[in-house]
Amino acid sequence: MLLNNYINGQFVTNSNQELIDVINPATGEVIHQLINSSTEDVNNAVQAAKDTFPFWSGISSEERSKYLLSIAQEIGNRFDEFALAESMDNGKPLSLAKRMDIPRAIHNLQFFAHAATQFSSEFHDVPSNNTINYTLRNPLGPVACISPWNLPLYLFTWKIAPALAVGNTVVAKPSEVTPYTAYLLSEACIKVGLPKGVLNIIHGKGDVAGDYLVKHKDIKAVSFTGSTKVGSHIASTCAPLFRKVSLEMGGKNPILIFDDCNYEKTLNTVVRSSFTNQGQICLCGSRIYIQEGLYEKFKHDFINETKKLVVGNPLDESTNIGAIVSKQHFDKIISYIEIAKQEGGKILTGGEVRKPKGFENGLYINPTIIEGLNNDCRTNQEEIFGPVVSIASFKNDDDAIKLANESQYGLASSIWTENISRAHKLAREINTGIVWINTWLNRDLRTPFGGMKHSGVGREGGLEAMRFFTEAKNVCIQY
Repeated sequence: MLLNNYINGQFVTNSNQELIDVINPATGEVIHQLINSSTEDVNNAVQAAKDTFPFWSGISSEERSKYLLSIAQEIGNRFDEFALAESMDNGKPLSLAKRMDIPRAIHNLQFFAHAATQFSSEFHDVPSNNTINYTLRNPLGPVACISPWNLPLYLFTWKIAPALAVGNTVVAKPSEVTPYTAYLLSEACIKVGLPKGVLNIIHGKGDVAGDYLVKHKDIKAVSFTGSTKVGSHIASTCAPLFRKVSLEMGGKNPILIFDDCNYEKTLNTVVRSSFTNQGQICLCGSRIYIQEGLYEKFKHDFINETKKLVVGNPLDESTNIGAIVSKQHFDKIISYIEIAKQEGGKILTGGEVRKPKGFENGLYINPTIIEGLNNDCRTNQEEIFGPVVSIASFKNDDDAIKLANESQYGLASSIWTENISRAHKLAREINTGIVWINTWLNRDLRTPFGGMKHSGVGREGGLEAMRFFTEAKNVCIQY
């Protein structure tokens, strides 16, 4: 099947006829071909968004809300199709796509559809000099939304929905590794009659289509989720253009486990937070620190529970760990396991390639736990983004915070303790944009989402997203 661009309300092929193979990482088979957009294709998409902006920004928030809700409903009507597409594109277990990816994509559209009708202006009355001030928040124009391969539709809609809700038009580029649900989203937009040019979806490689989109003179803002390397390039590109940019990038997230934790809940959740989606979630915990008195017991149980995880066919309901998304990423993960060995790390479990029966051509790695590493080694400082975690012990609260904060990243962390005073103190001192206490991946879409340091610039979610995709203008009147 050929996956075409969606520009100005219809499917169009690319101008250069170049194609990219889309591979199912579970089987190694080519399942689709994807057009590789040229700069001309990007120009056409941006022009469509530019032409449609006056109309889309001029209609009521209630009308925009109805369109978003209709798209959400159409995804719901084709729920199983979207979930299967996500699993085949990404290699993730089908059960995970049904439980997390597609429901969250629907929720993103619904949440921002409703938020659009509640987004209000600020008003300030100054009776002492007969003055009132009110703030307008106007949409920016055509904006670029670029999303990664790990949670394809989930993160695609996370960006598109707020941008459209407040009146922008969008040119969006999904990852060329996992484009299928973005293509299905295009079909949903056509089915519900989304006006032409409101949302335009271009496919292709980042070094041409993505790079040109970021640089395009008519793009007013860029929202990007992906690697720190690419995010840094986007930041340097947008800075001299004085263009708004939101970057959600890498993570090397610490987990702090204290000896007074709720043990069973902690153990079960840490297994999940380490290896869900093959560890390919920016919020997964990859550096696990355990208080000395609990270390040996937790290590023993953590290894045993990890060994119970089923690695194999993503379409099997019993599968916990699916395939790694691509050969390139698979090779990267394997290389880091070798680096960990060279750095003196001891592989407690995993660390090897898996060849499930009937899926020998797929890209599978057994979930891996490593101990004996220094905190400043490459394995503990660089993002691996796979089913690989390290464990180490700490003595006390100060030691735990020191270890957790020794990182260039600062996206998320989780703290496991029943001491509420300790929990609040550590939450203030840990340098991450998100802190979970006795939970993980528990998301309220009203709250700000994003990281510190090399993990990101800006925040997404709730009012933060609505404000990013609008320009504030103060109006002052003296009466």
